Amino acid sequence: MSAVKSAASSGPAAALLLLVAFLITVVFVILGEEAVKWAFDWPKAWTLPAASWIGGFMNWLTTDAAIGPLRFSDVTRLLAAVVDVPYRMVLALLSTGFAAGEGSGARMILPPVSWLAVTAVFVLLGYYAGGVRLALLEAACLGFVAVFGQWASAMLTLASILVAVPLGVAGGLALGILAYRFQWVDRALKPLLDLMQTIPVFAYLVPILILFGFGPTAAVVATLIYAMPPMTRITTLALQRVTPEIHDLGRMVGCNRQQMTWQVLVPSVKDALMVGVNQVIMLSLNMVIIASMIGAGGLGFDVLAALRRLDFGAGLEAGFAIVALAIALDRLSQAFARRKPGPPRQGGFVARNPYLTAVLALLAAGSLLSLLMPGMRDFPEAARLSTGPFWSDLMAWINVNYFDTLEAVKTTVLTGLLLPVKRFLLGLPWFGVVLLLAALGYRLGGWRLAVLAGGLALLIAASGQWEKAMITVYLCGVSVVLAMAIGLLAGVAVAERDLLWRGVQAVIDTLQTLPSFVYLMPAVMLFRVGDFTAMLAVIAYAIVPAIRYTVLGLQGVDPRIIEAGRAMGCTRWQILTRIRLKLALPEILLGLNQTIMFALSMLVITALVGTRDLGQEVYIALTKADPGRGLVAGLAVAFIAIIADRLIHAAARKERARLGLAGA
Repeated sequence: MSAVKSAASSGPAAALLLLVAFLITVVFVILGEEAVKWAFDWPKAWTLPAASWIGGFMNWLTTDAAIGPLRFSDVTRLLAAVVDVPYRMVLALLSTGFAAGEGSGARMILPPVSWLAVTAVFVLLGYYAGGVRLALLEAACLGFVAVFGQWASAMLTLASILVAVPLGVAGGLALGILAYRFQWVDRALKPLLDLMQTIPVFAYLVPILILFGFGPTAAVVATLIYAMPPMTRITTLALQRVTPEIHDLGRMVGCNRQQMTWQVLVPSVKDALMVGVNQVIMLSLNMVIIASMIGAGGLGFDVLAALRRLDFGAGLEAGFAIVALAIALDRLSQAFARRKPGPPRQGGFVARNPYLTAVLALLAAGSLLSLLMPGMRDFPEAARLSTGPFWSDLMAWINVNYFDTLEAVKTTVLTGLLLPVKRFLLGLPWFGVVLLLAALGYRLGGWRLAVLAGGLALLIAASGQWEKAMITVYLCGVSVVLAMAIGLLAGVAVAERDLLWRGVQAVIDTLQTLPSFVYLMPAVMLFRVGDFTAMLAVIAYAIVPAIRYTVLGLQGVDPRIIEAGRAMGCTRWQILTRIRLKLALPEILLGLNQTIMFALSMLVITALVGTRDLGQEVYIALTKADPGRGLVAGLAVAFIAIIADRLIHAAARKERARLGLAGA
């Protein structure tokens, strides 16, 4: 059935429809805006007042919404308390200590755990899950944070992560099980999860601030919304792939529905669920800077403060502290996912749980150490290191000695590439673009994809965001093309060189965990604000999937096919261009898809350097606490992302089918 549909949508009718849409667009461009003004500028009378609808709904939600005596604001206060209580306890354990009373009259009962004890806990967990090598890595990561003077901020960040991750995992697991059990839940969740993962985080910070107020609780809630979707998706997918034999085994031993879920199915997909846990941890760490904008504090606040001061050195050190924390948590979660349970231990609690007992003992000893020796709460200041002044001086030296060269490069790229592309896209009629997207969707995936692509583009125009959306597409498009070009060249260069690839992999892993705001600082310091600076930051952030998926595709080519090419006398260039790259094209297309997603997420951050796209609209809405304006612009970004995602996935499927690859 799918093959028939694919053949129908790629036949002469689909090609003719695409040609007609192209010709209509060309005719409108030739006629010009004066002749068909409605096709270029969406009539104001047709504009949907979505921003005012959302603003009115938020106002009703916070003031009038109630079920009997229970007001919606009471529910949000309850949720805030559920998050706030464990957060305060973890924060006291790691950072502030346990105190009696409030304000200036507060009396410290128990100080926070010493940095030595926290480091020892990570080392012990690393040894338990992955042996000596992982224990040494944990020591190195935590040691880096301490030595470079980032310990106090890191503990604030870690407190948020330790609360957000369990809540995100539990919520994602529950939603994933519901989606597995009930088809209508699965169908309802899919578009919602798509929006949660594609709407810029800035867009829903305003509603969260209105509902939960300013502070760490709101930051944890925002982190949950951002980090929960992967856990939900992985849970549903893993449960759907459980083999029938496991189901039969559960029924044979007489399991009821609850027992089947929690004692048979969930344990059988533990490895996949741990991948979801790892994703929640990584996404939570990606949120630390944005969460700091609404009161989270910690390392994210340090990076943000450094960006405001244009202090590249301080921002880089705080950014690398986030990377160190991410590596420590990432490797630890991966090791726990791979670890096979040993035989059950006999005896009392201590004998059965020696590592847990050791962790509790270390925490108790760490608190006692801090109580007896207050100087051991943080790493000694006299022993700290800092490379911040070096990096700041390096930026200043480059500016002084190469200012004219940098300005010439910037001007050349602006006038020769960026501005022509921008003028071209802004000169296209919305009507023609909608037709082209619908026709392309029909050719790649049938009428459903045509309706989705054309309908979402039409909604962008109807919301009054078309011009800003075209600026977003221009910046994203140029950045993605350049990132993919660099990524392809780098991927081809390292794919067959294992040692070089391992080195490049370490670099791009670091780049992927480095906070997005860090990329802005050197670009702003060297090139000031504007579209060129935004483009550089987006390329640096989005190049990782371009390299990774190119290498994945090239390494996945069957060696026997390459040997056959050599036997036929193909040169290295012919093997690369006619065999390896062609067979790797589906993976490269998926890399293109991920590069676009990364670029769109970074574009919202680049609003801080003066772009005039949808990201700027979202940021303005955040500063003015206007939820309607922010969500409308955020939905427009999400629609662009969904259109690109669906079209590229459809193209990848068609290419895999054309090449006769498995899973087409």
